[in-house]
Amino acid sequence: MKTLGLVMIVKNEERCLAKCLDAVKDLVDKIYITDTGSTDKTKEIAASYGAILSDYVWNQDFSAARNFSLAQSDCDWNLVLDADEYLVEGTRKDLASFMEDIEHVGAIQRKDFYIEGVVEGKEQISYMYTWAARLLPKGVGFSGKVHEQENSPFPAESLPLLFEHDGYQQGGKEERNLAILLEELKETPKDPYVLFQIARTLRGMKQYREACTYFARFYKQVPLKNAAYRTGGIIQYLYSLMELSDYDTALNIVETEQDHLEDYADFHFACGILFMKAIQADTKKYIAYLPFIEQAYLRCLEIGEVPLHQGTNGCGSFKAAHNLATWYEVSGNLPKAKEYYQKAADQGYLPAINRLQIL
Repeated sequence: MKTLGLVMIVKNEERCLAKCLDAVKDLVDKIYITDTGSTDKTKEIAASYGAILSDYVWNQDFSAARNFSLAQSDCDWNLVLDADEYLVEGTRKDLASFMEDIEHVGAIQRKDFYIEGVVEGKEQISYMYTWAARLLPKGVGFSGKVHEQENSPFPAESLPLLFEHDGYQQGGKEERNLAILLEELKETPKDPYVLFQIARTLRGMKQYREACTYFARFYKQVPLKNAAYRTGGIIQYLYSLMELSDYDTALNIVETEQDHLEDYADFHFACGILFMKAIQADTKKYIAYLPFIEQAYLRCLEIGEVPLHQGTNGCGSFKAAHNLATWYEVSGNLPKAKEYYQKAADQGYLPAINRLQIL
């Protein structure tokens, strides 16, 4: 029977470590935790779960730290987690047959929660799905100083393991990540993944002009196939261009990508917003895009929610319905507006609920 170790690197994780270990302890045989300089109770919490502890001097390189931690494990397989990731679905039995074959890696599904905005004084929490290769056969490690990726020659296959991740709600890591990424870019100036991560980080910091500079470089270098981050990068590029009111560049990208991204609800959702913003900015110039607004949101609803696409929850359902209702309302079609507000409200979307109370 194959053995499974949990491998983690941590620093000052007393907020969430016990919750993480409680959820996953029955899934694994051993727990290996490498501390990179905690000053709180992280190490005591880890020890209380029987973890095998090690220390590592942090050197601004996540892969180096993860690979050191992986080297501590003597298990056949290793599940690599962060302390703010919590198992909510999946059992050891679900992994048994997968771990019999060592020539693949396992990708876990993750719900990344983030603060979308504030409605009536309350933070609105949303989430997006991501997939990450985290179940690794012994000997497989990581590369990349930040937002590291497994360097396995084996294909990745999805696992029936679902985790919830609340780290993006905490914030405060953008400046650290950006500094590491910029150093890494000096070594690989045309690496599309590094360029994407820099652009994405700058966008999170609301530095949209700088973000677009790196998104443009990413877009030029990223291959059409075998780059799972390509779709998300293009969509984030579109939103960043909208922040700069650079509608011409955004529309040119949409025209180029409409066939490649036809099946992605998040792409059509971004298009719907783009068409509306462009028309509002210069009606005469962009009026030809008017009928495409309705088409974009209807296509979102037709596609629906597809977690494998790693999109934002709601772009294929309640958020698309709400935006479509808004479009119908400003167009004077109140019956249609109420119909689609109701569809969004039925899924608990507060802006739609509030709007129905007014109409």
